Amino acid sequence: MAARKDPRPCSIADTLALVGEKYSLLVLREVCLGNGRFDQLVRNIGAPRDILATRLRRLVDAGILAKHLYSERPQRFEYRPTPAGLELEPVLMTLMAWGDRHLRAEGDRPMVLEHSCGRPLAPAVTCRACGDEVRHEDLTARPRTPGWTVTGPTAA
Repeated sequence: MAARKDPRPCSIADTLALVGEKYSLLVLREVCLGNGRFDQLVRNIGAPRDILATRLRRLVDAGILAKHLYSERPQRFEYRPTPAGLELEPVLMTLMAWGDRHLRAEGDRPMVLEHSCGRPLAPAVTCRACGDEVRHEDLTARPRTPGWTVTGPTAA
């Protein structure tokens, strides 16, 4: 079967178009940790400077990061998350927790985030309406784009 020219309309795909490029989520990780200066980002991420500059420009243009002048001479900026950028922080926490569980040996966590309760953070996705933790078996997909079902496009 040939690939469709118009794949399924999807907010996940739209989001990945912004933050799915190599290094973009790592930039967000560092900025959320308070490391928003270019040299800090280069050191902590290991990205080539030109690629990092491109990612930063794209994240600023998308409204995920904001540039703040911290030095007039020479002119230098630091990057901070916008409210939209901070909304992505739980995604980072969830990715980190998944990696800790599935890609690391027990007890080999490179970083621990502590919650204000003093315990290591154990992120969970919950339903804002009822407060229950979200589980796969409790979800029902309801496509809202005309011409699409859960299994794919409807016949033309």
